[in-house]
Amino acid sequence: MSLISNETIAVNQKKVTFSVDKATFETAINKVYKKAVKNITIPGFRKGKAPRALVEKMYGKEVFYEDAINEIIPDAYTAAMEGCEDKIVSRPEFDVETIDENGVVLTATYFVKPEVEIADYLGIPAERPVVKVTEEEVAEELKKVQTRNSRMIEVTDRAAQMDDITNIDFEGFVDGAAFDGGKAEGHELKLGSGAFIPGFEEQIVGKNIGEEFDVVVTFPTEYHAENLAGKEATFKCKLNSIKFNELPVLDDEFAKDVSEFDTLDEYKADIQAKLTEQHTKQADAQVDEALIKALIEKLNAEIPEAMFENEVENFVRDYDNRLRMNGLDLQTYFKYTGLDLDKLREQMRPDAERQVKTRLALEKIAALENIAVSEEETEAEYGRLAEMYNMEADKVREVVAAEAIAEDLKVKKAIELVREKAVITEVEKTDAE
Repeated sequence: MSLISNETIAVNQKKVTFSVDKATFETAINKVYKKAVKNITIPGFRKGKAPRALVEKMYGKEVFYEDAINEIIPDAYTAAMEGCEDKIVSRPEFDVETIDENGVVLTATYFVKPEVEIADYLGIPAERPVVKVTEEEVAEELKKVQTRNSRMIEVTDRAAQMDDITNIDFEGFVDGAAFDGGKAEGHELKLGSGAFIPGFEEQIVGKNIGEEFDVVVTFPTEYHAENLAGKEATFKCKLNSIKFNELPVLDDEFAKDVSEFDTLDEYKADIQAKLTEQHTKQADAQVDEALIKALIEKLNAEIPEAMFENEVENFVRDYDNRLRMNGLDLQTYFKYTGLDLDKLREQMRPDAERQVKTRLALEKIAALENIAVSEEETEAEYGRLAEMYNMEADKVREVVAAEAIAEDLKVKKAIELVREKAVITEVEKTDAE
């Protein structure tokens, strides 16, 4: 097995030609024959006992060629590519050039990583939004905690109010006739939730437990049931019970119950600090997004389609793994969403393109800036990954090559450099903005 030639046939596309000697090919044919003959019947011979020469005479000497070539390709291709420095980004496509008394000549065509140009990547201008935490935000977070720690109280001494949780019986009539789906008993309805037809919940307000009453509403003109759309309906209702969520009082005792702090003021200060940290992370993410967008615009490269397709498949595999961690799989997901594999790939394509272009840009910057990674940094990254995936560091080394770790760290250092050298202008904005 030997390499005959390695040539460029198009932009970022190469073809290697390599040979397999006759003895190796003959060995592969014999191996294939021994597997196949078990299922071959030749008159005069027991099944599986027909001589190879007789089989080839009956079906042609090429009968075992295809399987024999598939048998030899992995080792032959690996041997031919030994020492090759091409950065291959696609699966090779194999073809047979010749088969004769000297053996087999094969070709493998593949795409390589493109040459990349990028300039003016340092000093990129970007805006960083500065959002001050307001008292309203702190109050909103406190309200969420209050709601999580509320208790349900049964009401017996007053009429229904907005935000109450009512239990009702009802039956709906249009033009004096009951309609399908318009009747229920013991139905829980939170007043003000907007769960029912507009105007329905408001007419329960002021009613007392045990009271029977009519609710008159008009169905929306675009209601899903065409026989009811735009029509006036009367619902015969009975109010069975009323409950409401009682929120705990906002005081020092509340702070002690729900946090590590002794006073409400300390707890509020902690909420404000965490919201500030959250805004800071969001602002940093927006800066990074602007810088990456600028880098992609500055990138000059003819990127093989195979790189985008490979990244899409990586996205699909990662998504499938995340679904499985939550007890689902792609087929179940497709059933619920109405998507299929092609539509999922289509959805993921823009992010895949962005990922490929970003990686190429940062790899080029790392090369231009002579960014290096020390052995200590590589070992520290192995430790970080081991802790993240709850694995031993040696196990991580078995599945992730040190070269791959180093390349990832170079890319990380490259974006850190771009961020450090960027010209960032801080702009005050509201939380809504």
